[in-house]
Amino acid sequence: MPKNTICIWYDKDAEAAARFYAEVFPDSEVLAVHRAPSDYPSGKAGDVLTVDFTVAGIPCMGLNGGPAFQHSEAFSFQIATDDQEETDRYWNAIVGNGGRTSACGWCKDKWGINWQITPRTLTEAMAAGGDEAKRAFEAMMEMGKIDVAKIDAARRG
Repeated sequence: MPKNTICIWYDKDAEAAARFYAEVFPDSEVLAVHRAPSDYPSGKAGDVLTVDFTVAGIPCMGLNGGPAFQHSEAFSFQIATDDQEETDRYWNAIVGNGGRTSACGWCKDKWGINWQITPRTLTEAMAAGGDEAKRAFEAMMEMGKIDVAKIDAARRG
């Protein structure tokens, strides 16, 4: 068991979410499904209680805790992409599976988890600083899904 694991609260669909992530992202898998040994406030004995999984190599545990807590943009997974094809693939998988779009490369899956689908060219532009970062940042501020060609053009000025 890893020393640090991200625990993500779900209403009741932790297993479905984990299986979706394992299908979409490389280095992701469902490791174990644990059932409740007895009744609990939002479920019954035998219901899926927790799911151990990884998302892009990050250890996670999904907890079916019920509807008491909702997700916010204060937590997100950031997935670095190498090109427009990869950006489109992840974005379309999340949004096309009941999710919704947001701004600046952010989208939300159908379980309420926030994702930043971030092309490396954008991260590199920000790290470069100065006018290059400013131009790339301003271009990004106009986008939902990141357009790699537009970021690259902004980087060049």
